[in-house]
Amino acid sequence: MKSQYDVVILGAGHNGLVAASYLGRAGLSVLLLEKNDYIGGATTSQKLFPDYDARLSRYSYLVSLFPEKIIRDLGLNLELRRRATASFTPYVTDGQHNGLLLSNASEETSQQSMFELTGNHTEYEQMKKFYNLSRVFAEHLWDTMLEPLVAKEDFRSRFNIDDISREAWRSLAEEPLGRAIERYLQNDLVRGLVLTDAKVGVLTYPHDPSLVQNRCFLYHLIGNKTGEWKVPVGGMGAVAQKLEESARKSGAEMLTNVDLRALDLTGQQRSIEFDVDGKKGTVDTRFLLVNFGRNVLAKFAGKLYQPDATDEGSVFKINMLLRRLPKLKAKKCPATKAFCGTFHSDEGYEQMNLSYDQARQGRLPNKTPCEVYCHTLTDDSILAPELREKGFHTMTLFGLDTPWRLFARDNKTMRKLAEKKFLESMNQWLEEPLEDCLARTRSGCTTATFSRTRRRFHLRRKKRRSANGVSRRSLRISFSAAQARCAVARSAAFRDTMRRRKCWKSSSRSISLRTRIEVKGSRGRKSQAYDRNLECGSH
Repeated sequence: MKSQYDVVILGAGHNGLVAASYLGRAGLSVLLLEKNDYIGGATTSQKLFPDYDARLSRYSYLVSLFPEKIIRDLGLNLELRRRATASFTPYVTDGQHNGLLLSNASEETSQQSMFELTGNHTEYEQMKKFYNLSRVFAEHLWDTMLEPLVAKEDFRSRFNIDDISREAWRSLAEEPLGRAIERYLQNDLVRGLVLTDAKVGVLTYPHDPSLVQNRCFLYHLIGNKTGEWKVPVGGMGAVAQKLEESARKSGAEMLTNVDLRALDLTGQQRSIEFDVDGKKGTVDTRFLLVNFGRNVLAKFAGKLYQPDATDEGSVFKINMLLRRLPKLKAKKCPATKAFCGTFHSDEGYEQMNLSYDQARQGRLPNKTPCEVYCHTLTDDSILAPELREKGFHTMTLFGLDTPWRLFARDNKTMRKLAEKKFLESMNQWLEEPLEDCLARTRSGCTTATFSRTRRRFHLRRKKRRSANGVSRRSLRISFSAAQARCAVARSAAFRDTMRRRKCWKSSSRSISLRTRIEVKGSRGRKSQAYDRNLECGSH
């Protein structure tokens, strides 16, 4: 490492890697500093469940807003696959379970499914007209994403060319999105389906005067002028890997496990002080690129930072590993189609208005809107061959209307309640509980967390407690079933047995991003495994 660089980039996420690649190709010396022990930031694949060779896209998971121009410029060899299903939204009519299936492969399938829901062909045509507004908007907007920011009035003038362009500007940039949704669409389920793209990640409602819902909606619908979200083959880690290779090839240097200590931004030369692997380091640079939040930058710059109310994240995430896909109550659609796209639950238009009101009142909604996505139905390369042969799948659930403030106040209790509610939301559409489909032990070892608690458990005998491996972000508790006197077939029976013996001892911690409990069994005994990774209040 040198003492001076043309550019220092703080944060080696995908944006930092893209910047490093371009700047290095321009002949500048570049150093990236990353606090994690891996490169890629949110664009990463990780082996979340130690007993299974499955690498999940832990944070970001699909690709839409990555400009194809950048892919071409950097020569990235990425394979992005189209999902066969756009979305599946289950519903019940006259006691019969069915589902709205919107296909990426067959418009006829989508039209027929919409007709079965609404009893007319008008709603489908109106939905196409509504989504055409975002297509028109994207045509005017997308190419500017790689240009200097255009002033609002100058940008507005680009839409003053025909009626449909003016309608797109009015509906998506000037008035609350709810007006256009209610103007074009009549069915509550269809309105809700459209609204989800305006809510994922933020706490908002259709007629929010801040228009944060409009910005969120456009974010989901403008990518590469189509708005389609594609599956990266190999997971998001494959994207990070290609970007890292590009940056290194361009001459960029990288350091991980960096603890940033101070920034001097006063002079023409910027100075960065940091620790890495127990050693202190200082570098000077002409240009400093910051690839993390304004709140963090404000701390190092010695300035106050007051976040806007619209900055609050409102998503609850659960990553799961399944040994099989769950069976649906809606018999017309196979699970492989329903979970291939985005599976929507409790996301009706009026239902989400109610869930928003309840979340704003400081509580979890009675019915929690959520959606589920299964990566492995489009790309199973993230699973080891033996898991593919056995029919394993990954599944990720995203919960809406779960504002960060609820979890900041009492993370342990709220996580427990949220998990229960989201599983109930999904299970209403399934022939079998989702918990029964979660991955189970191999060779007598089980990775398990109990779905009804977010407590930290210490499992102990009278004379010996075997709880260890506690770290900042995870808790791993292991014990020998042979030593436990009572090994049973399922975790529920195990839990009851331990309670009767009064062997539970619980403690708490303020905020836990991930909790795992490993139960090491013997003699091949198996207990129900619940593998998951919970991310609350992320944006």
